[in-house]
Amino acid sequence: MDALKRIDLQKMDLPKTSGFDPNAILRGAQLTLVGAHRALQNPGLFTSDHYRQAALAVAAGIAIRLVISIPIVGVRMLLWSLSLFIDTKASHWDNDVVEGLDFIEHSVLQAPFFLMSFMRYITPTLDRMFMDSLDWVDRTYIQKHKTDNPSQLRAMYYPNLRLYSAHGDPKNRKQPWEAAGAFLMRYGKRAGISLAIYFLSYLPYIGRLVLPAASFYTFNKAVGLQPAIAIFGSALFLPRRYLVMFLQSYFSSRSLMRELLEPYFSRIRYNKEQKKLWFRDREGVLFGFGVGFFVLLKVPLLGVLIYGIAEASTAYLITKVTEPPPPPSDAEDFRQNSIRWENKHEFLTLPLASLDAHNISAGSSTNASPNAPQEASGKKFA
Repeated sequence: MDALKRIDLQKMDLPKTSGFDPNAILRGAQLTLVGAHRALQNPGLFTSDHYRQAALAVAAGIAIRLVISIPIVGVRMLLWSLSLFIDTKASHWDNDVVEGLDFIEHSVLQAPFFLMSFMRYITPTLDRMFMDSLDWVDRTYIQKHKTDNPSQLRAMYYPNLRLYSAHGDPKNRKQPWEAAGAFLMRYGKRAGISLAIYFLSYLPYIGRLVLPAASFYTFNKAVGLQPAIAIFGSALFLPRRYLVMFLQSYFSSRSLMRELLEPYFSRIRYNKEQKKLWFRDREGVLFGFGVGFFVLLKVPLLGVLIYGIAEASTAYLITKVTEPPPPPSDAEDFRQNSIRWENKHEFLTLPLASLDAHNISAGSSTNASPNAPQEASGKKFA
């Protein structure tokens, strides 16, 4: 059976190159703003429960800032103690040490981003926020097109997706601590590679080539040989600090997107190869969406709140880049057939004002309550 699945994947008409093109990235960035605006229109986000969660999020943001500042404070106290016996004013090396540690924490290890992402494994709030927002997106769509021909409207996403278990097959269900451990392992691996590359860049003679080489290796797979060569050439002249920030922004945006899509993938459980192909076909849009929110997450204290808005906005994104799910009984065929983004070209060429343009849903009617499960068919970008 696994061999047949691999053959089916190989026969699919998937793109041979990445979907990482400027138009797709721009459309993804536009979806950041449109999705956030749509999410903030949802009155359900402002219930008493969500106000409490918002207060907790702000408190968590303050706690995160305090946690990541502890090493810096400790080093400052140590340097202050040393200054009683050593003259540090002439060399300024103490300031360089503190600034270097601060840069490593925020730009190399991305500590605030890590702690915000880890909150998903502590509380189910983000998962509920995604599903509530998906319900809101469906209802908004019906309201917007209530005077249109029902046969011309898309199918709903929320009614069927809510029927899927967020924990997958009970026989293979992971315990929360196992999922958290897997996340820590992924982050630890990325952090270790980032630190190794950063410190190797200080080696004499060859150090100045380490970061440009890492840039070339990364973007050659993502955007192709010629753009990667251009990035490599530019990287030779960029200061180390800005090059590290550039690379980490790229990797962190991709990681953020994977975390934001977790409520969807925890229900629609693609295998490893299917998920890889799913991401490849949508890579440009996902990167544009992710990098937009990654920049906003840098806002002090409000980062955790913005993370919640990003999760809610991802529900809107899902309705643009994939098909509405069928009932769980048809999940296997859906996973196989939804890897390719069928409406990619049409969606990327839409004017910004027409992002909510509706399309024909073959043989389905959506003039029903979104609480009623229904079959999903047709190509969806509305």
